[in-house]
Amino acid sequence: MTSWTDTQPIFLQIRQQLIELILKGTIPEGEALPSIRQIATDLSVNPLTVTKAYQSLVDLGVVTKKRGMGMYVAEQARTKLLAHERDKFLKDEWPRIRARIDALELDVKDLFAKGSDK
Repeated sequence: MTSWTDTQPIFLQIRQQLIELILKGTIPEGEALPSIRQIATDLSVNPLTVTKAYQSLVDLGVVTKKRGMGMYVAEQARTKLLAHERDKFLKDEWPRIRARIDALELDVKDLFAKGSDK
């Protein structure tokens, strides 16, 4: 069972999970997405919530509807998603991360050194 966060609507969390599956190639371009009913059942959510997540991917141009057949990952979906997700990160997340780095007076070299200690 998926645990949901209270920081954003469930449909956006489902959308993000689908985006990650497409970016990783788990659901390749041209492949059918699981049915709305299947996802709703698997995640124990309302089918309308899944429909909203799928529609937002259609609106991004990374999923296409094939009448009577379902939803499919569009051609060039991964390329479009990479551009979209990078832009979203740089616009929404990076400024907060950068402000936190500055507030903690961290040096970028130290951050990369710590990251390579794994």
